[in-house]
Amino acid sequence: MLIVVILIGLLYALPNLYGEDPALQITGARGVAASETTLDQIRTVLEKDHIASKSIALENGAILARFNNPDVQLRACEALMAELDDKFVVALNLAPATPSWLVMLGAEPMKLGLDLRGGVHFLMEVDMNTALSKLQEQTMDILRSELREKGIPYASISKLSNNGVEVHFRDDATRNKAISYIGPRQRELVLSSNGSNTLKANLSDARLSETREYAVQQNITILRNRVNQLGVAEPLVQRQGNDRIVVELPGIQDTARAKEILGATATLEFRLVNTTAAANGLIPVDSEVKYTRDGHPIVLYKRVILTGNHITDSTSSTDEYNQPQVNISLDSAGGTSMSNFTKDNIGKPMSTLFVEYKDSGKKDANGRVVLVKQEEVINVANIQSRLGNSFRITGIGNANEARQLALLLRAGALIAPIQIVEERTIGPTLGQQNIAQGLEACLWGLVASIIFMVAWYRKFGMIATIALVANLVLIVGVMSLLPGVTLTMPGIAGIVLTLAVAVDANVLINERIKEELKNGRSVQQAIHEGYKGAFSSIVDANITTLITAVILYAVGTGSIKGFAITTAIGVATSMFTAIVGTRAIVNLLYGGKRINKLSI
Repeated sequence: MLIVVILIGLLYALPNLYGEDPALQITGARGVAASETTLDQIRTVLEKDHIASKSIALENGAILARFNNPDVQLRACEALMAELDDKFVVALNLAPATPSWLVMLGAEPMKLGLDLRGGVHFLMEVDMNTALSKLQEQTMDILRSELREKGIPYASISKLSNNGVEVHFRDDATRNKAISYIGPRQRELVLSSNGSNTLKANLSDARLSETREYAVQQNITILRNRVNQLGVAEPLVQRQGNDRIVVELPGIQDTARAKEILGATATLEFRLVNTTAAANGLIPVDSEVKYTRDGHPIVLYKRVILTGNHITDSTSSTDEYNQPQVNISLDSAGGTSMSNFTKDNIGKPMSTLFVEYKDSGKKDANGRVVLVKQEEVINVANIQSRLGNSFRITGIGNANEARQLALLLRAGALIAPIQIVEERTIGPTLGQQNIAQGLEACLWGLVASIIFMVAWYRKFGMIATIALVANLVLIVGVMSLLPGVTLTMPGIAGIVLTLAVAVDANVLINERIKEELKNGRSVQQAIHEGYKGAFSSIVDANITTLITAVILYAVGTGSIKGFAITTAIGVATSMFTAIVGTRAIVNLLYGGKRINKLSI
């Protein structure tokens, strides 16, 4: 068992010796994917500029080019960015250099944190004004729907500056009738009279607070989904304060690529086409003009039938004419809304509007990036029958665009746009320096423990040294094997501390054996009683340490959790090597033999 455990630990610790290659990741922007043609183009550019690469491979629509050192990587990045147009994003990255035979066995190097691997750090702020503005529009839709359903006429409906809505009626009696009808049905709205014939509707404080909380929490969930689906390894996404989110992406050194992943606020809006307005050439108050990618104008009703918030799943495929399409699945509320609407509008054209918030390149008075809303009609189709929870969108440019749209919708649309208020790039050089210092600390801690043990306990000290080295191998192997564990600088401190105290168990065992020998027991009896007597003390001491590590993990954040994880793993492996490992070696050396004197 001991040999098998050590060999498995060694196997899964092995990938950490190979390190990482400086690499470039070339991916397509929306609607474009890298292909064999792109691959040939990249090879041509690199050969023309005499830039040597270790390998260039195309996988899942993205190209990964590996290089020997960061200098060559940067030269290649500049050359490719100059050659490739804006349809492609060239991102600096670090790719594990693990051999293929180890990868086939599922062996991967430890995931390194931002402080060790380098990467990008963002502090993002959720745009609450947009979230509340959406809620204000929903309130207007609710009031229109309620008044229409009851047959109560109204003159106009408009927004107020405090996120409220104002409705004008012909007279007081109609206004009072509206308040009596809507009040019991919409308890989240605070209704009041404003003047002789005006109704004022404000959202309750509880509803506003709930919206702010939901906007932050949902954005965190969606950001996590997005970076996971787009292949960013071991991201950190966590809340900071009331409306801010911290995002750390280890291994990515290109902030442009990271911004593209995180800042995309793609969503869909389904709206009815106003064919009457298009024929007359006049745009009524309840409609507005939107454009297709080709610049063709289409008049749409302002009322949104459904938004991408109700999409639970989306996949891309081809229709019966081999044209790209996106298959949409809705939640129960979205399915009901779509079903009720399409039932009453069969034969009418419905459009799919793609909405995205992008960086305008400008900043406001507070230095924050000004986001600009970009909209594009990607599909117009007649409603042939009543739609339910599942339907499809056709008329999309190409299969790659359908795939990208499906991915963004599946990852989720941000509830409110996010603004990057702080960004920081940590280079891999600093990370390498941290790793070198950490390894040096581990080495000197190991050497100091070995010298003490060998000088004080002789042969039993050598046995303890073997256990100590095996303990280090197992810690690295376990951390490489566990999918959710990331090594940070405090994690290295945890490993150094574990190695420093890992000999405690061997000290207890060896001292107990020496006591038994002084009490006149035979060598074999002294060994047996030494391990037996020290066992309970070792278990008690390590369990208290484990309890502390669990508490640190439960209440700590980021760096503290990294320290707690490595300490807990180190305690578990040190108990195994100190008790089971050394006992196996001692039994091998002294078991079944007549020994008169121990080297201890």
